[in-house]
Amino acid sequence: MGQRERCAEGCGVVGSGSGGATRGKSRFDDVYSQPDPRAYFTRLAPLGYEIPHHAQPVFRQLAAERAAHADGRAGEPVVLDLCCSYGINAALLNHEVTLAELYERYTSQAAQRMTSAELAAWDREFYAERRRPDVLRVYGLDIAAPAVRYAQEAGLLDAGFTDDLERVPPGRELRDALGEVGLITLTGGGSYLTERTFAALLGGVRRPVWVSAFVLRTVSYEPVVRTLAAHGLRTTVDGSRTYPQRLFTDERERRYAIESVRALGGDPSGREEEGRYHSVLYTSRPSPAPATAGAVLSPS
Repeated sequence: MGQRERCAEGCGVVGSGSGGATRGKSRFDDVYSQPDPRAYFTRLAPLGYEIPHHAQPVFRQLAAERAAHADGRAGEPVVLDLCCSYGINAALLNHEVTLAELYERYTSQAAQRMTSAELAAWDREFYAERRRPDVLRVYGLDIAAPAVRYAQEAGLLDAGFTDDLERVPPGRELRDALGEVGLITLTGGGSYLTERTFAALLGGVRRPVWVSAFVLRTVSYEPVVRTLAAHGLRTTVDGSRTYPQRLFTDERERRYAIESVRALGGDPSGREEEGRYHSVLYTSRPSPAPATAGAVLSPS
């Protein structure tokens, strides 16, 4: 894959091994190369991109559970958000704000009149006023350097990294940071990241790590599950529901999604056939017994 693709799932990280599995998906390269998130929210608003909204209470609960879980190391475990883009998940995790409010904020006339520097200053004040008392340290990983840089300037990320772990090992700064990570989150990159990224991350951690990932039903998460199992993590999937992600951009993308879900043994009726991508939630925790590749349950 000569050119790095970017997805409409809140990420600029791509797996070079995704191959034809994502060729039917629309591309949104330009929104991740902007110096601030206005284009991101303007482009995704008409598509009803909503998975960070569904992830907000899930990540908050799991982060609290992980923080309360003693692991014998000093300091609270850090949350590492994969495909972090402009820090949307960090904003929702650590602040009293909703995704709907963020759409309204960044598509407003007031925001459109600002320079990127003015917007970042406006954001720093906005998020500082809405900071939750149970704030957690959040690091972000995304190859979209402008997005990561803005998330740091706005005060959403405690640290940001742009290592492309599908292609190269973690750099020194990321390797050092991995020692503090206790929870890895993901709301969209499952279509593009492969087990290579997770192997690179888990190979560098020094405390027990949990993983919470919302993955589209159009792709198989099984290779990642096997890699997590090899590192002692048992994965379960919430088979009770799916989470709507966004509208399809056109009929071509709808056909791609329906065919992909069926190819994986899923049923697109009532979900993808109705015009939206849907995700399932996978949760991985250290296994009390030797983990196996079959630890994951099959989503409905």
